[in-house]
Amino acid sequence: MRSILVGAHLLVSAGGFGGGDEAIAEGVADRATYLSEVASLLEVKWPKNRTINVVCHGHSVPAGYFKTPVVDTFNAYPHLWHRELKRRYPHAVINVIVTSMGGERSDRGAERFEDEALSHNPDIVTIDYALNDRGLGLEITKKAWTEMIQAAKAKGAKVILLTPTGDTRANLEDPNDPLLQHAEQIRQLAREHEVALADSLAAIQNYIEEDGELEDLMSQVNHPNRKGHDLVVAELMKWFPD
Repeated sequence: MRSILVGAHLLVSAGGFGGGDEAIAEGVADRATYLSEVASLLEVKWPKNRTINVVCHGHSVPAGYFKTPVVDTFNAYPHLWHRELKRRYPHAVINVIVTSMGGERSDRGAERFEDEALSHNPDIVTIDYALNDRGLGLEITKKAWTEMIQAAKAKGAKVILLTPTGDTRANLEDPNDPLLQHAEQIRQLAREHEVALADSLAAIQNYIEEDGELEDLMSQVNHPNRKGHDLVVAELMKWFPD
């Protein structure tokens, strides 16, 4: 086990689904308790159980785009996460709903959030827009993400924010790179609103720190491959501790 500094976060590497890089970030929801109510519902057996709805909202990555225009749905993190949740909770009825759109940014995502994401009465909502949000800037995207977070919380849904996956054009060693700036804003939003954080970018940086190459995780310059999506699933599963 070792520690590295990524952005403003101390990360301790341990590895594996449901374990690994523990971000010490004051204000972010407690991994041990934030989804405990949902986890309890996932443990309920028939005939007392009910369907648990999970909505994945965002851009092309959760939509399943690999090398555009190919959409590899079953190797993208929403489907992989669904499979991992089912492995963890074999008696649960889980509905993972993808409301993501390729090419979309968070301003448009916020406009359709109520009608297309929250209309499914989700127990959990994930938000993943940072790759495309670089074209909007920090101020506009902070407003859009805040609107979605607040709307989801008002609906009673638990929220997981995702930092971006990789882009081979970004400089991951430069804190002023827009990709890193948006990742840090997402971490700040998680702290401010006390919601969950799946730090995909930190996982990718950890992989590189362990002598991996970013290209190992990519299907094209801005879309992860199966290996990259697996890293995202590992971050999401940290919120369902054994």
